[in-house]
Amino acid sequence: MPEASLRIIAKVKARSDTVDELRKLLRALVEPTRNEEGCINYELLQSQSDPTEFIFLEEWESVVALDRHSSSDHMKNLRSKLPLLIDSPPEARRFSIVV
Repeated sequence: MPEASLRIIAKVKARSDTVDELRKLLRALVEPTRNEEGCINYELLQSQSDPTEFIFLEEWESVVALDRHSSSDHMKNLRSKLPLLIDSPPEARRFSIVV
C-alpha cells in the first residue's frame, strides 16, 4: 500500500517590529518550495486577528520529500535569518488524514 501524504501545520510568530521583514522572507519560500519534487501543496497564511502570526499549510508526498525540503538551500537561508525576526521558536506539527 502506498505511503499516505503527510500534512504539516507550521507556525511562525514575528516580533512586532519585524512583521514586514518576516513576511517577505517567508513569501520567498513559497515558489521554490512549490517547485520541489514531492510538494503537493504549500500555502502561507497570516492571521487576521494577530498579524505577527504566520502559518504554513503543507502537504508532502512522503517523509522523504519533507526531509529533502528541510535540507534545501532556501530553508537553510531561512534558518540563518529567522532568529532575529521571531518572538518564539517556530512550531511544526505533522498530521495524517483520518477520513
